[in-house]
Amino acid sequence: MTKPKSHIEIAFQSIPVFSNDGQLDIGEINFLLGLALRDSAIDEDEKRVLASIFAQAEKGHVPEAVQARIDEVRALHDIRQL
Repeated sequence: MTKPKSHIEIAFQSIPVFSNDGQLDIGEINFLLGLALRDSAIDEDEKRVLASIFAQAEKGHVPEAVQARIDEVRALHDIRQL
């Protein structure tokens, strides 16, 4: 069986984040980022999916520490803000 593309896996794994409590926390960010970094690089598809996840999270209340981590990940990995 072939392994799914990582951006699809990232998108799939983000579903429980928003269906659970609707908020992204630092642990969830780090988990999703870890999926993207398994091959030591974040490709454009992974960046697009992470950007979408971050934008969805920012539609609601985002604790200051979580926003700081999102901003850090965006800056470190050149992920655009939608």
